[in-house]
Amino acid sequence: MDSSELRLEQTYFDRAWGERERKREVLRSAPMAAAGPISGTALIKRAAERAIEALGAPGDSVAFGRFDDSAGDTYYIGRHLINTEDRDCLVINWQSPAAMPYYKATHDDPCDVRLKRSFNTHANKVLNYEDMLFADLAQRVEELSGSERWGIDDTVLRDLDAHRTGEMRDIVQTIHAAQYELIRSPLEQLLIIQGGPGTGKTAIALHRVSWLLYNHQGKVAPSDVLVVGPNPTFTRYIRSVLPGLGDADVEHRDLSSLGPQASTGRSEDPEVTRLKGEARMGRLLTRALQQRVRFPERSDVLDIGRGVGAPRLGRNAIQSVLPRFLAATTYNDGRGQFRAWLSERVQRGRLSTVALSAGSLDAAVERVWPSLTPQSFLRDLLGSRERLVAAAGDDFTAGDIGRLLRTPAERISEERWSDADVALLDQADYMISGRFPTFHHIVIDEAQDLSPMQLQSVRLRSRTGSLTVVGDLAQSTGPWARDSWADIEETLVRRHPSKVEELTLGYRVPEQVYALAARLLPIAAPEIVPPRVVRRGPADPELTQVEPEDVAGQAVVTAREYAGRGLFVGIVCPDDVREDVEDSLRRAGVAYSDVGSGKLGASINLARPVEAKGLEFDAVVVVEPESIVAEYERGHRMLYVALTRTTRYLSVVFSRTALALPVDSAGGATPVADVPVIRTVEEPPEESPTPTRRRPEVDTGPSRVRTDHSSKDGVGSDIADTVSQAVAVTIAAHIRHSVGEPLWADVIDRIRLELGVSQEDLFDRFE
Repeated sequence: MDSSELRLEQTYFDRAWGERERKREVLRSAPMAAAGPISGTALIKRAAERAIEALGAPGDSVAFGRFDDSAGDTYYIGRHLINTEDRDCLVINWQSPAAMPYYKATHDDPCDVRLKRSFNTHANKVLNYEDMLFADLAQRVEELSGSERWGIDDTVLRDLDAHRTGEMRDIVQTIHAAQYELIRSPLEQLLIIQGGPGTGKTAIALHRVSWLLYNHQGKVAPSDVLVVGPNPTFTRYIRSVLPGLGDADVEHRDLSSLGPQASTGRSEDPEVTRLKGEARMGRLLTRALQQRVRFPERSDVLDIGRGVGAPRLGRNAIQSVLPRFLAATTYNDGRGQFRAWLSERVQRGRLSTVALSAGSLDAAVERVWPSLTPQSFLRDLLGSRERLVAAAGDDFTAGDIGRLLRTPAERISEERWSDADVALLDQADYMISGRFPTFHHIVIDEAQDLSPMQLQSVRLRSRTGSLTVVGDLAQSTGPWARDSWADIEETLVRRHPSKVEELTLGYRVPEQVYALAARLLPIAAPEIVPPRVVRRGPADPELTQVEPEDVAGQAVVTAREYAGRGLFVGIVCPDDVREDVEDSLRRAGVAYSDVGSGKLGASINLARPVEAKGLEFDAVVVVEPESIVAEYERGHRMLYVALTRTTRYLSVVFSRTALALPVDSAGGATPVADVPVIRTVEEPPEESPTPTRRRPEVDTGPSRVRTDHSSKDGVGSDIADTVSQAVAVTIAAHIRHSVGEPLWADVIDRIRLELGVSQEDLFDRFE
């Protein structure tokens, strides 16, 4: 690398940083410079604070890339726009159309780009850079690697090796051409993105929001965008991405709170969950709500007030007008119209010799048209066989009614609500009041599992039909597991066009890990074409077989080994061993975070497979795969989810089989053998305060994977190589996370000196 060129780049970075910080100081002083009323000063202060947020943090690098066009002009690309005081542009915002060539240029279509440069920085210090010369790529097209053909350079791969945390990061520096096309796809459409594990679908959806907000200013505001996630943990995991891109006011919600009442964790049978999610439940709620409007039984007159001279109306007079008011837009609108009619009828008909009080009128209205909340309405409905039967019509059987019926709590405040109840409450709220916040654009993540009623909740909030829907059919599990996007597309599409796009490159899950997980696809999702995986991880998956009573202890030992290296760790285990794992963690004095409670810690996290969906960890320990498969209706899909949560390391701890694949598949198809065991632990693991890494003596696991996702059993390495590799990986991880790349060579040389290894010894190693 040319040191003089590096100095020139640093000079430019310093200049841009100075201009950015000058602007920050100007904005900070803006409220004090405003000589107006207090309210005006406060307004200026809020505007200045927003503008400061749009600059990024003082420690952020000003740019992450640059491109030179064929005319010799140079453009720097960063997260935020930087201008001089004279309005000369120093750095282009990545969302700007001017930045398009940086992302779109490929070897077969360079978009008039001569050079693309990616910077590796620490704060605003340029450590090094990598150049892509498109003329050179075009000349050696036959020699290009898959990553080069797909526009994935070393910057992307280096970013993927970076340490994970409990928050998702932005990917503006590593967006490649195929992702960029989806990010800048037109606003007014229903865009469904199908993508396997590690294809970046969530990141694409969030960066698409940021791109749309920048390029449709005045039409779409941040507060006019809703991002819907599957659960609170996932929502917390992704919610820092958009504020980091300067879009702080986007609303984030999860399905368990998308309505007037959040889920309180009521558990119910999967059959009940599926029934409550069916579209026919909407018709049940409609009929049940209309049936709450009725003339009082055992009476032929409605008294409006009490005492001598109080007005009265007959049954026929009231029943004849109820259909007119039931046709109102909402239940409450109809109630208001009925109240107005009743008041006018009493006054016009001179039915009373006494003044009509508002209280008397309200009491009469309540007897015919009761005031309801979504919670009281659904509690009354599900707690009454009579109400359910009356509202069932021809849509529901006696068995359905029995499944829906439950004993209500004594008080509405004590009623427990399930996740499936939330969508019913939301629909009831819409029918009762109709007062919904709506949004110009909505993102739905992990959409492959949503029920029709949950999809309806989202649809009700979409003002225009502009949606971005992302998910993976191979990871579709639960009561609404599906093999196609057709029903989701049919439910959500409105006046705008719709399309389904597929991501074909997987770059976050290491190829060794994906080679293992992909063995499940012929059973889990035979229709799905697996993505082409573009990066190798630092190690092959580690499969460890122990006695059943030692599974939990071994899982904890393995997780602690990873955590001891500073890694972000996930333990994914089924319910039948979860209590044992928790006990082992407590006995070992290990602090951990429960993903199901909505928390993600920086070290060890314990999750059920369904709770791990959409999350990423540096290292994952999957416990008892066979139990995971047995515990869920689409068990092989759930195991596929569990195995693909890692970006670097995977360990599988089991007592029976590692993948729970059948030896002989049905229908005479090609037999699928279970994966080989990498190590068998004869003795129960020790839960020592200071864990040490125990590596296998014989490695018979999957070998290097080809892009067609086939794999072969590799040849085992000897003990010396295994130990050397384990130690080298550990030391390299510490160096990588402790110092910048320019110091690596010096650190390695000092390690050599500390160990008393001469340069001659190293030379002998390679002779």
